[in-house]
Amino acid sequence: MLKGFKEFILRGNVIDLAVAVVIGTAFSLIVTSIVQGVFNPLIGAMFDAESLSEALVWEIPTTGGEVSKVMFGAVIAALIQFLLVAVVVYFALVVPINYIKKRAFQKKEAGIPAVREDTPPTELELLSEIRDLLASNAASGPKHID
Repeated sequence: MLKGFKEFILRGNVIDLAVAVVIGTAFSLIVTSIVQGVFNPLIGAMFDAESLSEALVWEIPTTGGEVSKVMFGAVIAALIQFLLVAVVVYFALVVPINYIKKRAFQKKEAGIPAVREDTPPTELELLSEIRDLLASNAASGPKHID
């Protein structure tokens, strides 16, 4: 059981996911501060309230003499925040990834190799060359060095 857990933790995906969660949390804080600091006061000013959360409130009297509040403004603020996150994720991540995929597909269709010609050989290619050289030297027989 511990061996399986160790393999799970040492996978690259777990680290990538952890980084994504941390970055996503930090990004969410930025968007939240933009919504609360900029958009809420602006929209709240249109409805003569301090912020959007206080605007568009429907007060319902209860039987105990208290008042329940239905806060439509808070829902609109959350919707604005969601849309801002979606816009940034789309333009910062989706558009560049789609562009890279499109370019790679166009190169593949045009017959351009994905690997450049000036890249160094891989370990496997080098070992194959060494093996072939050793085999050709062994086939030609031993050489005397005088």
